[in-house]
Amino acid sequence: MDFSAVSSALKAIGELTQEVTSLWGVDVQVEGLASELRWMQSFLKVADARKVDNDMIRTSVVEIRELAYDAEDVIETFALKVASKRKGGFSNCIKRSACFLKEGCLLHQIKSEIEKITARIKELTRQLKTYDVSKFGVDAEGPSSSTVRREARRPYPHVMDDNIVGLDDDVKKLVTGCLHIGMGGLGKTTLAKKIYHHSQVIDHFKHLVWVYVSQHCQTRKVWEDILSDLLILCEEDRKMKVEKLAKKVSSFFEKNKCLMILDDVWNIEAWDSLKPAFSARETKSKILLTSRNKEIVSHADKNGFLYELRCLNYKQSWELFQKIVFPQTNSPGYKIDAKMKELGEGMVKHCAGLPLAIIILGGILAIKYPSLTKWLKVSVNVKSYFKIDKGQVLKDVQFPEDYEIHVDRLIQLWIAEGIVSSKQEEGDEGLIAEDVAEGYLMELAERCMIQVRERDIATLKMRSFQMHDLMRDVCLSKAKQEKFFDIADQSNACQLSTIGRVRRVSVHKFISLQCIKSPHLRTLLLFDEFLPKEEYAKLFPLTMRSYYDNHEDEFFNPLVWFVMLLGVSMLSIKYMGLWKNMFNNFNFLRVLDYERGRGAGCKLPKDIGKLIHLRLLSLRDLEFLRSKLPSSLGNLRCLQTLDLRMENRLYSGLFHVPNVLWRLHQLRHLYLPKQCSRKTKLKLGTLRNLQTLVNFKTKNCYVKDLINMTNIRELEIRGPFNIEDFNTEELDKNPPIIQSKYLHSLSIINDEGRMDPVEAQICWAHYPRHLAHLLLSCENISKLSLDVEITRLPEYHYLSSNLAYIKLRRCELEEDPMSTLEKLPNLRILEFRYRAIIGKEMFCCGQAFAKLESLSLKYLPNLEEWKVDERALPSLRRLEIENCRELKKLPDGLRFIATLQELKIESMPKTFKDRVEEGGEDFWKVQHVPSIIFQDCK
Repeated sequence: MDFSAVSSALKAIGELTQEVTSLWGVDVQVEGLASELRWMQSFLKVADARKVDNDMIRTSVVEIRELAYDAEDVIETFALKVASKRKGGFSNCIKRSACFLKEGCLLHQIKSEIEKITARIKELTRQLKTYDVSKFGVDAEGPSSSTVRREARRPYPHVMDDNIVGLDDDVKKLVTGCLHIGMGGLGKTTLAKKIYHHSQVIDHFKHLVWVYVSQHCQTRKVWEDILSDLLILCEEDRKMKVEKLAKKVSSFFEKNKCLMILDDVWNIEAWDSLKPAFSARETKSKILLTSRNKEIVSHADKNGFLYELRCLNYKQSWELFQKIVFPQTNSPGYKIDAKMKELGEGMVKHCAGLPLAIIILGGILAIKYPSLTKWLKVSVNVKSYFKIDKGQVLKDVQFPEDYEIHVDRLIQLWIAEGIVSSKQEEGDEGLIAEDVAEGYLMELAERCMIQVRERDIATLKMRSFQMHDLMRDVCLSKAKQEKFFDIADQSNACQLSTIGRVRRVSVHKFISLQCIKSPHLRTLLLFDEFLPKEEYAKLFPLTMRSYYDNHEDEFFNPLVWFVMLLGVSMLSIKYMGLWKNMFNNFNFLRVLDYERGRGAGCKLPKDIGKLIHLRLLSLRDLEFLRSKLPSSLGNLRCLQTLDLRMENRLYSGLFHVPNVLWRLHQLRHLYLPKQCSRKTKLKLGTLRNLQTLVNFKTKNCYVKDLINMTNIRELEIRGPFNIEDFNTEELDKNPPIIQSKYLHSLSIINDEGRMDPVEAQICWAHYPRHLAHLLLSCENISKLSLDVEITRLPEYHYLSSNLAYIKLRRCELEEDPMSTLEKLPNLRILEFRYRAIIGKEMFCCGQAFAKLESLSLKYLPNLEEWKVDERALPSLRRLEIENCRELKKLPDGLRFIATLQELKIESMPKTFKDRVEEGGEDFWKVQHVPSIIFQDCK
């Protein structure tokens, strides 16, 4: 059950009662409300623990949540209004009569509102007290014991792809095939992934491309994704007409030997819209297409190789189920409880041979293991979990197929909503809310209820995941039952306007926000363009756009300027209407998040400051014509996450951020614009709760403010790093820059291509010492990324011994860095990219790099000789050499590295490839390596 609303309301009440107990007896009403909510919270916990499930309880949960939201809205509004009128906060005495009268009115208003809510809660309490939840059965074991047993039974990380049954023969048949189909949950995507990573496929094709098409096919996005995957997508392509975009894709596939995997094509119309990009007649490229619809495959290519996936037979289904629920089956002497085996076999039959259905069922049962009582309950209702009838799965898929969810973003949403919190945050031993949320996701991955897409290369923690439509349907069914959120589109826009209590809305396709008429809206997620092209066409007629496109090179033509300004003015009026509607009607908004923004008008309006309840504001990728942000951002005192990574083409991406962010004391995650104007100078020393700080610039911020950020975990510095008032002679006399013991990731990226020569000379003269002092204070970092010219590395003792991952790019190191890096005891991944080293020699000696597992050498143009001692790199598993065109041969020492599993050679001269491949002069050095991959070696 959803306790978050009640917990969040109680937290707000607790904070308020500490401040206003002396104000005219309002504490009586507040405490009465808190008392009723505490009873509600206790009732819900008991009902949930005893698995009470009936219509009355379900309806009551929804009503309790709505009442809790109302209570939180009233109390927080009052608190924020009073706080804004008092410079010193709640505890100061009221000195001026004007403030006295205003606060008197506010007090009267809040007392009235609280009494109304309390009356509604008391009536609901009276109804619920007729249910004695203690009469319902409960298992003897508590949640803590089951959690401990589950953790011991199944360690994280658990990779879902390990639990594959019945696909080995399919892989063999499909390695040379092109097209395959099957219903949802059969494992089409899983099988496609195995083919995509198959060594024979990698060796055969020059380029491998994977794109998700999904139910809502966006042709342009698919083509852009293809070009992006091929690393040939440029900014001009995004402005290019679709006809030219299709021609570019088609031309590449005609000239290169590629394997294109189009995953999950839903209908013939989707294929027909994509087909122009694959129209080349003479090509060695291949397309592997997955679909649920056999007609699509035959329509796409009548002569293509068609492979239809079948459901698992019962033996295979039971084998997969055992892997999920009883992983210790193969242990000597282990026996499955007879009754559980009987129940399990019955439930597996209901899964109709669908691998995903079996995986989901296994995930549901994993947490209930080994409670026989709970297994009985699941077995009785197994059909309701999946609604599977003769192999047909749920059809109402509402979320975008194969949508990739970024873990950080989801966790920030959970915390902003109050869904995840931690009462122990103030204590040294307590987990912060982000850790609690991450733990929840780990459990979901462990039970195979989410599919991990990407992991952090250093920590192996999840970075992104996705949900299959079957699992998504289970979640949506529960969310719909509890009226947790609404998905807005053209089909239900009118309906939303009549619903008065919409709290959360997710907009997948553009609709006019005027359709959403709910003053109590808390969350607004927008996944489409701020203003799609269809809307542009209405405001900026085709004839005007055509004229401007054909004359845009005539910069000084007055008519061109007139047409452009007229179009901008018309669009700006439309944009202002959209923003105004949002700021005026959604006063209780806590989350405003744009997934895709693009053009968003002339500027961010100052009325953004009206949304005083916001916890999360993400404006990432929104494009504004003006570069100045409003100072009203400082009114958003409740903000926990602020993402200002916007775009501004007119001003070369520069934004002026007013010096108001220091007021946002609750900020936990701050993402500044990539480029800030010289007018920007921000004080951030008051942001003691910050955990993430991205695009910090020493030109626009004060380095000394970093000292106060004792909770910082991730720091990204953009531009040259310089310390004000820095003693360049004696490093020890400078105060430490970082005092957070939690900092684990540090990145420094200098993307300022043009600097004043005098300024550059001063900057780089002291840069290595500034950097060394910064690194000295980063004792616990495990990830370090340097994308900046430093010419030499700091000495070993400046680097954290905890470093597990290092990436160096554009460092222009003149000396071999290996003698320094080899001393890091925990280094597992090392990447040299684009002129990281400009020296000619590199040497790995002795027992260097004892734990190094992955080494990448990319675009090191001067490297001629690389030597490896026979005892060096004893744990290396993956080696990648790309575009090091002066490197003559592989080091002899590679033959001693028994752990090496993969060697990838890319964009190297053909002579180098000839030496390494079988029969070549260097093959004896790597003949023990299972996988040797060559790509684009000419």
